[in-house]
This record gives sequence, structure tokens and C-alpha cells, in this order.
Amino acid sequence: MAECIVCKTETFVHVGIISICIKCLENQAIAQPRTEQEIRAALVKRIINATVRASAASEVFSAVTSQLPSGLPHPDGVQRIKSAANEMSIARKELITAHRRLNDFMEGGIVPEDLKQAGG
Repeated sequence: MAECIVCKTETFVHVGIISICIKCLENQAIAQPRTEQEIRAALVKRIINATVRASAASEVFSAVTSQLPSGLPHPDGVQRIKSAANEMSIARKELITAHRRLNDFMEGGIVPEDLKQAGG
């Protein structure tokens, strides 16, 4: 069994390559994280959400490009490809940002501004 990235308990749940226990995965009711564990959980959740979005955008892009005939695309086909590619690019950038924020927290203890306690 793997170790939960948030609370370090053993878990069989994986989201992509991330191991996370069900309790931490379901812990979405954190309004403003206060503890190190809650901050880590919030950052991991953002990675999970960004991963799901990037995967969905990639699937849409693949679906759009696979529907094109071998000749010239339909007039709106070019715009559909551009839109799908743009959405996939944005989703991937969000995923990179989410990973960078978790990495900064895990390695340097840097808490993102949006997760810092008000007045502290």
C-alpha cells in the first residue's frame, strides 16, 4: 500500500500518480485551511481538479481532431480545433501551477497567499 500525500496513512486510492486516502480526498469542507495538513490537502485537491480538467480537455481535443476528414477541415472545424487546443493549453498551465504550489509548500514551506489565514 502507498502512503497518503496529505496525512501519511496507508491508502490504496490513487489519483494519477498521487496517493491519497479517502478521508483526505473527501475533505472538501475546509473553508480556510489552518493546519499544515489542511493546506496540503487543499493543494492536493487543486492538483486533482486540474488533472481532471486537463484530461478532459485532452480528450475533447483528440475527439475534435479525429473527426476531421483527410482533406480540408470544415470551415468551423478550424475554430473548433483552436478552441480545443486553447482549452487544453490553459488546463495544462493550471496543472503546472498547482504542482508548483504544492512543491513550493512541501519543499520550502511556502503557503500560497490565497490559503494564508486572515490576520495571520
